Amino acid sequence: MLQNPTKYKISILGAGESGIGTALLAKAKGYEVFVSDGGEIKENYKKELEGANIEFEEGKHSAEKLLNTDEMMKSPGIPDSAEIVQLAKAEKLPIVSEIEFASRFTKARIIAITGTNGKTTTTLLINHLLKTAEFDVAMAGNIGESFARKLVERDYDYFVLEVSSFQLDDIQKLRPNIGILLNITPDHLDRYNYELDKYIDSKFQLVKNMQIGDVFIYNADDENIARKMNRTNISASTELFTEGFYQLDKLTLPSLGYINKEIDGEEVSIQASERLQFENLPLRGKHNGMNMSASILTALRLGVTKKQIEEGLKTFKNAPHRLEEVAKIHKVIFVNDSKATNVDATSYALDSFEKPIVWIVGGVDKGNEYEQIRELVERNVKAIICLGVDNQKLMKFFGERVSFIDETQDVYEAVSKAYHLAESKDIVLLSPACASFDLFRNYEDRGEQFKEAVQKLKKELE
Repeated sequence: MLQNPTKYKISILGAGESGIGTALLAKAKGYEVFVSDGGEIKENYKKELEGANIEFEEGKHSAEKLLNTDEMMKSPGIPDSAEIVQLAKAEKLPIVSEIEFASRFTKARIIAITGTNGKTTTTLLINHLLKTAEFDVAMAGNIGESFARKLVERDYDYFVLEVSSFQLDDIQKLRPNIGILLNITPDHLDRYNYELDKYIDSKFQLVKNMQIGDVFIYNADDENIARKMNRTNISASTELFTEGFYQLDKLTLPSLGYINKEIDGEEVSIQASERLQFENLPLRGKHNGMNMSASILTALRLGVTKKQIEEGLKTFKNAPHRLEEVAKIHKVIFVNDSKATNVDATSYALDSFEKPIVWIVGGVDKGNEYEQIRELVERNVKAIICLGVDNQKLMKFFGERVSFIDETQDVYEAVSKAYHLAESKDIVLLSPACASFDLFRNYEDRGEQFKEAVQKLKKELE
């Protein structure tokens, strides 16, 4: 932690949740703070800055003010290629991320979760399991409120953090006590010079400060992770999970090796040789089997009992737009998976159902390669509705691989067409594999409009 922070000035680049949280925490700790956003700052954030008497600007970046400081916090959405960031680097100004800055002001044990897909679900589940077991825990990071904002309220015994590659890029000393790496598939490569290895390196920033006594939990089935593990020295102990843990809606964890527990005020390691089986699982699909495996391993590592975990699983509700069952209309099941904005995420969804699928797909293509889901589509999908402005690539690739394919730019029309193509107990699945910005504000807007369209159709037909 910095000594005598009142001597320090911090400039904050970006006035989103990360920037505002950092500004409020820095101000509370006695720093001199200046916030700059190249766009327009949201009104609620402006009011917070004004209420805390924090100087800010919008619509520009004043280099003189931003560089006349001891440290810069760069919001994760701002790339290193930005002119003001390049100027800061030329001046050798220290640049940190929000999670790095916030970590200076907590004594909590940190559980940090990253991966291309499944971060939010896993973060929510770990947080829920710990809360159910009455841990003093808070959730933050790339979900809900920023880590820094939470620390303005108070410190906690445990923080469960969802962390993106962008947030990990600018860490220096952040040390997770438990780090979880779910998977790595190509995504956001425009930020990494279209080099997958650079993206992988970013994800592995998670472990660089972990020490003996910490635990790194990782997906042993992921080829990108395995390749990087072979050339990375990790001081923390390791715990793996695999697809094989999840079979027929049951989760069986093998020997967990050693579990850290506190006995008489001291942390000791106890060998655990039993096989633990969990049923009545709250989430569907093999990919969620992986997310649940990582979550339960984490909870066990922290001393949560099997009985407490089972109670937590019974009451867990996932975030919206992730394989969310919306409604049944005459035994046709409608599922909203709008968060699936890449092919890998959609592959999980297509593999999660035994019933035939009418698949609603499309949006802004991010260089998608559909070959990886060709067999899944041929096996599980009976019809496709393309929902997007430009559906040519989808129509061309899948046109001869399903019995029916059509396109529309209207979400209600997509829902209605899908319903009339479906039969009793079929699945109508919105899993776009694409970004949403052609027809919608974001994936949440797409998912909400889909749900509204389903409810409208349900009302008309029932």
